[in-house]
Amino acid sequence: MRSIWKGSIAFGLVNVPVKVYSATEQHDIRFHQVHAKDGGRIKYDRICQECGKSVQFADIDKAYDSPDGERVILTDDDFDKLPAAEKHEIPVLEFVPTEQIDPILYDKSYFLEPDSASPKAYVLLRETLEETERTALVHFTLRQKTRLAALRVRDDVLVIQTLLWPDEVRAAEFPSLEDAPSARPQEVKMATSLVESMSSEFDPTEYTDDYQIELRKLIDETLANGGEKVVHTEAESDDDGEDAEVVDLVAALQRSVEAAGKNAKSGSTTTTPAKKAPAKKAAAKKAPAKKAAAKKSAPAKADAKDAEAKGA
Repeated sequence: MRSIWKGSIAFGLVNVPVKVYSATEQHDIRFHQVHAKDGGRIKYDRICQECGKSVQFADIDKAYDSPDGERVILTDDDFDKLPAAEKHEIPVLEFVPTEQIDPILYDKSYFLEPDSASPKAYVLLRETLEETERTALVHFTLRQKTRLAALRVRDDVLVIQTLLWPDEVRAAEFPSLEDAPSARPQEVKMATSLVESMSSEFDPTEYTDDYQIELRKLIDETLANGGEKVVHTEAESDDDGEDAEVVDLVAALQRSVEAAGKNAKSGSTTTTPAKKAPAKKAAAKKAPAKKAAAKKSAPAKADAKDAEAKGA
């Protein structure tokens, strides 16, 4: 795998340098469009509808067409002015119970590899998430787009999963379900019996993509028989970014605990309210009652940590 992003996780006053890798990949066989007559590759040209000339990608801007028929053209400079998290920083907004995140919000997954001579800070964050059984809500900027994301642990590796914003999930409103009759007790009993007879532990390796297997077999047989349908492609190259550094771990943690204690005593919630707003909105829609309880216990926990830190 090749890293697609380098930066650091901002965990209080602790920096955790990381490299980011795409955690998933598509194994679907990709096809190109060709001329049926001679097998020639079909290519697309960017033609301007106004002047009729071919336009290079570097000369292309983005436009929005309003419902009234007016067009707004935006350049790269315009997009750079928009609010976004630091391009090479993943700030932790808060830690929430993992079960409060609805799986429908999960989008793209990324593996995080420690990018430091000493992975101590990485291991600390990983073990803390496992110990507390919580997920960190973070801001993650990739390809000039800032997303809300969940930072969790999978097989001893930190994983970031970008989250959909609440308004990106459609409301499931089906009138046909409003007057649907309830299932009879004997029907539920029989259905439950069927579920139990078909129950087992989940093992994803037991399932295969039969369509892709048969498609690959068809292609291999065609290649083995020869013919005029062989196409050669060239590999692409990627570049890596710069390195990062980790601060003194114990001192940074001590200052983070003291800062959290002071914020709790003064009644303040966070030093970055603008970034935290989306996280509150997402969690509140999922389980407001649990969320409120968690928030009420936060000051007490923070005071205990503060007292412990002063005693040390």
